Amino acid sequence: MKTTALWLVIFLVALAAIPTAHAQKAARIGYVYPAGGWQGTTFDVTVGGQGLTGTNEVHFSGRGIQATVISHERPLTPKETELMREKIAQLEEERKSSASVSSKEKSGGMSDELAALKDKIAFFGNGRPFNVAIAENVTLRVTMASDATLGDQEIRIGTPGALSNPLLFQVGQLPEFSHPPARGSLKAEINARPRRYGKREIKDDGKEQSEAIALPVVLNGQILAGQVDHFRFKAKRGQRVVAAASARKLIPYLPDAVPGWFQAIIAIRDSKGRELAYADEFRSNPDPVLTYEIPKDGEYVIEIRDSIYRGREDFVYRITVGELPFISGTFPLGGSVGTQCTVLLRGWNLPVAAISLDLQTAKPGVLPLVVARGQTVSNFVPFAVDTLKEVLESEPNNSTADTQKITLPVVVNGRIDQPGDIDVFRFEGHAGDEIVAEIFARRLASALDSTLTLTDSSGKQLAFNDDNEDRGAGLTTHHADSRLAAKLPADGAYFLQVADAQHAGGPEHSYRLRVSAPRPDFELRVVPSSISGRAGASVPLTVHALRRDGFAGPITIALKDAPDGFKLGGATVPGDKDQAKLMLTLPQELEEPAKLDLEGHATIAGEEVTHRAVPAEDMQQAFAYHHLVPAKELLVAVVGHLSRSGHVKIATELPVKIPIGGSARVKITAAIDEKSGALQLELTDPPAGIAVKSVATSPEGAEIELQSEAGKVIAGEKGSLIVQAFAMRTGANGKVRRVPLGALPVIQFEIVATDSGASVR
Repeated sequence: MKTTALWLVIFLVALAAIPTAHAQKAARIGYVYPAGGWQGTTFDVTVGGQGLTGTNEVHFSGRGIQATVISHERPLTPKETELMREKIAQLEEERKSSASVSSKEKSGGMSDELAALKDKIAFFGNGRPFNVAIAENVTLRVTMASDATLGDQEIRIGTPGALSNPLLFQVGQLPEFSHPPARGSLKAEINARPRRYGKREIKDDGKEQSEAIALPVVLNGQILAGQVDHFRFKAKRGQRVVAAASARKLIPYLPDAVPGWFQAIIAIRDSKGRELAYADEFRSNPDPVLTYEIPKDGEYVIEIRDSIYRGREDFVYRITVGELPFISGTFPLGGSVGTQCTVLLRGWNLPVAAISLDLQTAKPGVLPLVVARGQTVSNFVPFAVDTLKEVLESEPNNSTADTQKITLPVVVNGRIDQPGDIDVFRFEGHAGDEIVAEIFARRLASALDSTLTLTDSSGKQLAFNDDNEDRGAGLTTHHADSRLAAKLPADGAYFLQVADAQHAGGPEHSYRLRVSAPRPDFELRVVPSSISGRAGASVPLTVHALRRDGFAGPITIALKDAPDGFKLGGATVPGDKDQAKLMLTLPQELEEPAKLDLEGHATIAGEEVTHRAVPAEDMQQAFAYHHLVPAKELLVAVVGHLSRSGHVKIATELPVKIPIGGSARVKITAAIDEKSGALQLELTDPPAGIAVKSVATSPEGAEIELQSEAGKVIAGEKGSLIVQAFAMRTGANGKVRRVPLGALPVIQFEIVATDSGASVR
């Protein structure tokens, strides 16, 4: 984060009035275990993270799920460790001297209290290495109604000072089996997990699995370093078993682990340990899916581990195992609005080979496609819907001499049928025409790694593309779909060639090829998806504009049907920018977290276009890459109230005009308390060349001087500035800690030309 810091010996009342209890570290959860459960059951869930002290609320995105907080554990301070050791010594002494000890204790056992203390000091005691991001544990008791919303939901927790980020929480239809929560990388636990496969020798957590698990079932566990988990199950000859793992899906990106997620490997073994089937991915999806037809009645073993034997508490998995419906492929991958579409299905244990979809009232976008076998639903697969005319690819079309003619604009639904196959399409164009050709395959769960080539009638290559990054595909790390844009040089015939970059092919290598003139458009992502602040405060958020086909116009952001009291400031993404900082003002009263919807409005080709701003989390992958991972809800909580009635306001007319190479002052009105202590102000993520030069204070408020650096700014540049405030408070131990107080209202600016570089007010 690029920041400019200033030290002041004042407090702005509307910022400093936040209670100390609300100034704790922001709540963040790193894992949830188990990451889901069975409708109609009650079970305990462990949440690992940081800043979880005082957890008092649990929020689910789906209907019919409730939770209560059972306990909170965190690493012990040196003082707490010392006191606990003294207590253990006291109990040990009492045990030795007491005449009325239990038979369990006489035989060398310990009382429940003593055992609990020893366990806690072993796990949370001072000196044990912790991953700070998941060092704290909160235990929840979760109750799911029998009609709880099925599928992928989200869980967040609330503390007195913050609302956490969301994580995936799945609601299922099947019985569940869960190992006890992992207790870190304790040697005793690792050593208690032998890698043997005899009938009664398969152990987990140091305990023998006495009975085979009945199918179908969902298996839950956590993988620690060097660990391999095993589950015994019974199956009958001819059963077509599907074992589908969820690991990377549960926690899409780990910021400190290469490649950035838990890379699970699953296998099926017989009762003697012989490997029968193995999977380390499902096409481009890191989560493996294994299918196996049982050769004879008996007991079998499901095995799961990390690909290179990494592990820790946040290596959480769920494996759905059974003779379950699973869709491995569809054709076509989409359809057109206003039509009836027949979709062919491929997979295991499917009740039908094709389904008919009514798209008469469908809206453009990507829909989830699913089938049911009895009461059990299959996995969800994406199905695209567009407004353009659609055609099916037809063979032979493997060369420019043997092509399929298409008329633009069009969507072609095709397939690279076999290794080395090439599909060639011919269309007529005119000089100066601008065309866009784009493949949708990997984004729709296809195995195709496409390439696109555009040539003229003489065979001259005009454009080529292999991979095109789509920032809207937040879970994709290999952007294998191709896209090219070109201006046609002359009237005549042109050829588009679709191929697989790996020279692979087969029924699972389907694609949708869109060929048309540019269709300028945009998508929006709003970060973060969890917002918390004190009543009446302004909190920052970022809106990312994902521009399509050359759209470069401004986008106005607005709240849609928001509860009373919410206001949005600085709500425009300039036409030359891909993101903007906005300020959301919270209401004075909000009893429960509110779900907010933001919309973006823009004028494209003379028409008003409106799109929802999709909530998202900016997640870091393996120390470097960042991804905008969509969330289901934008949830906002008020976590404190102002103890005084003062408010911070911008008194200068906005946008403030900053001359190139000069400076401009922004006046802030607020009551000042000179006895409150030190305040740090930071300009958060400022555009290049803009900084805070100085700050002056007065009884009426303060004045911030903003400066621009010649050569790094240009006349006409516009945007929004976010100024964050932090208090530097000295604790009882004499240590100074930095406490976030909030942000000033958004400061809109414009760079203007100047000859002298003189300051302006």
